[in-house]
Amino acid sequence: MTNWHERISVDEKILVGKPAIRGTRIAVDQIMDRLADGWTTEQILSAYPRLTREDVLAAIRFVTEVFREEDYVAIDKVRA
Repeated sequence: MTNWHERISVDEKILVGKPAIRGTRIAVDQIMDRLADGWTTEQILSAYPRLTREDVLAAIRFVTEVFREEDYVAIDKVRA
């Protein structure tokens, strides 16, 4: 299991504090956007050579954990 704590950092001096892959300026939401667009992990790694497979998995794990801890659902973002 990927430990996102070792791979994701939040620093106000980098990307205005957006969660990013440690040591890069690649935001977690960039990775999630690529996945949502249908990119494979291999395509992401090719486009962002500084990333590793574990970085991509850490981004997924981070987002999953954040949503698990939230007490609400963004109803206006969810349309049937």
